[in-house]
Amino acid sequence: MKVEPFLAPGLAWALVVLFSVLWIALGVAWGRKGKSDADEYMLAGRNIGLALSTATLMASWVTGNTTLLAPEFGYKTGLWGMFSYALAGLGLILFAPLALRIKQLMPNGRTSGDFIRLRYGRLAWWVFMVITAIYTLGFLMTQAMGAGILLQSLSGFDYHVGMIVVIGVAMLYTLYGGMRAVIGTDFIQSVLIMVLLAVVAVLAFRQFPAPAVHARLINSHADHLNLLLPAGLLIAWNSALFSMGEVFHNNIWWSRVFASRRSVVMTSFVLGGLAWMSVPIVTGSIGLVALARGLEFPQVNMVFPVMAADLLGVGGAALVFVVVFASLTSTLDSLLASTADLVAEDIYFRLLRPQASDAQLKQAARVTVVGLAVLTLLLSWPRLDSLASVLFFTGALVASTVWPVACGLYWPHANRNAAIVAMVSGSVVGLSAYVWIAPYCAAVFSTAVSALVMVVGSVRWPERFQWSLLKEAL
Repeated sequence: MKVEPFLAPGLAWALVVLFSVLWIALGVAWGRKGKSDADEYMLAGRNIGLALSTATLMASWVTGNTTLLAPEFGYKTGLWGMFSYALAGLGLILFAPLALRIKQLMPNGRTSGDFIRLRYGRLAWWVFMVITAIYTLGFLMTQAMGAGILLQSLSGFDYHVGMIVVIGVAMLYTLYGGMRAVIGTDFIQSVLIMVLLAVVAVLAFRQFPAPAVHARLINSHADHLNLLLPAGLLIAWNSALFSMGEVFHNNIWWSRVFASRRSVVMTSFVLGGLAWMSVPIVTGSIGLVALARGLEFPQVNMVFPVMAADLLGVGGAALVFVVVFASLTSTLDSLLASTADLVAEDIYFRLLRPQASDAQLKQAARVTVVGLAVLTLLLSWPRLDSLASVLFFTGALVASTVWPVACGLYWPHANRNAAIVAMVSGSVVGLSAYVWIAPYCAAVFSTAVSALVMVVGSVRWPERFQWSLLKEAL
């Protein structure tokens, strides 16, 4: 099936320019309102309320993968493809009590790396940082590729143009506004995403009603409606555990903990997770519509933009364009900001220049934002066929961090050597399962092995950690 663009180049460029100017202007304006110190730039003054905290969590978790990969899952595996992806929202919800615990134990913390270093030591920190680096680069690549796919499938633009535009916009307002700009734009982006997705879903199913979709699938793809499909159940477990690994270890979510008020941090993670879970269900249902219509795609990760444009015409293409553009920028800004903070705090300040001033720390974070954007473009230049392959690969790694993080926050006897072995062995087994069994079971094996090693090692060789050590001054 040859995919023709559904948006005229002039309209597509108008939307790109409109929202690019809007995000950059708002980011610069909000950045100027804050103080000039590093804590303000990296954590927005540690005083974010419930509405902004919930919105930034939801917007950061609605990625290009959510709007592109969820329909791919629905199209390829059916209902469980759609619902299993939605279970990734459990990562935010289950992290909620840990977020409150982090806020209590680390009132002056800045990064997830701070916790690992103080709790388990420098060697564990190195293992953790390697896992984080691979995951972050993989995640950034999927967002960059999603940007290229969006503009190409909807407007016929060159794949590389989409990457450059979206990454450039996110980089600029993050560079000038820091975390306050990221959170402010995330709020608007989350509202846009939720409203426009509801519009797309209502209009789409008015043209192709759910009973008609169900009837056609019963006749041609009955297995895709089986909620007990073994592969679907495995994908569901993998999605839930993968999301836990993503959230529990990644500095995107730790930075939101440190930036939010203590009174709202737990509630915002629960609400953000629940709001997010509706998004892959809506976008994933488009994959079922495409399957029912018997359509084939040269790349299955084009299902959502192409289907919505085909069903709803130019207006639908424009709505999808805005939704995916907002989801990509909302995730890229969070990735750039939080990763830059991690590099500046954990590597530049703690490892290389502990005598660095507050201004130098802020400058290091800003330089890292630009460096990450350029590196992402270079790594994403060759186009991959499926975003899922990149995500499942990183899932084997990040799932190994779930138990070391959780045990380290609640269990004073958690052993540092057990944490190191748990992350290494979980990653190795998870990657082996990725290669030799199936990509979508990697996180399951990684989490199970990590849990076993962490618990057995800590019970057999318990340590006694003093929680006061986590209150290290900035």
